[in-house]
Amino acid sequence: MSYTLQIGAKAPEFTLPATDGKIYKLSDFKEKVLVVFFTCNHCPYVIGSDEITRKTVEKYTSKGVRFVGINSNSRNTYEEDSFPNMIKRMELNKFPWIYLHDETQKIALAYGALKTPHFFVFDENRKLIYTGRAIDSPRDTSKMTVNDLERTLDEFLSDKTISIPVTNPIGCNIKWEGKDAHWMPADACDLI
Repeated sequence: MSYTLQIGAKAPEFTLPATDGKIYKLSDFKEKVLVVFFTCNHCPYVIGSDEITRKTVEKYTSKGVRFVGINSNSRNTYEEDSFPNMIKRMELNKFPWIYLHDETQKIALAYGALKTPHFFVFDENRKLIYTGRAIDSPRDTSKMTVNDLERTLDEFLSDKTISIPVTNPIGCNIKWEGKDAHWMPADACDLI
């Protein structure tokens, strides 16, 4: 198996704490579509595209799509990515998604998350139908020309074949515990 989940793969299980004080498991999400995205507090690609992500969440929540962000970054690499700072960020920005903390980084490894942000879209059977970027210019959305996440959701909700199921995520590397900020596992590579 390659490093990142392949199209058709089942969503790996998780049980993680959220910024709202609750613990969530994969099975807690019953919606028709589940979007799991690896994100963080400090990355300029995340910060640059947060408001586009907010608009997408607001547009699709009523259509049976649930959005769950996961921060797997080591707080020892970036203190800004600590759980207390995650809570502060959600309180400040009031983002409309669940924000989970993957302190052990086991969930990032299970999904094969490459960047922040990196999006994974699962159908009602929790099989992967799309992985990669949300948009083509997350750091500067004024230059955005494509929204692959919304295209995928539109196609799926219209019972169409996903025209482009895999793109390369665009962002900062996951910050792995005990590693240089730019380190990636040897088998982690571009998806296309």
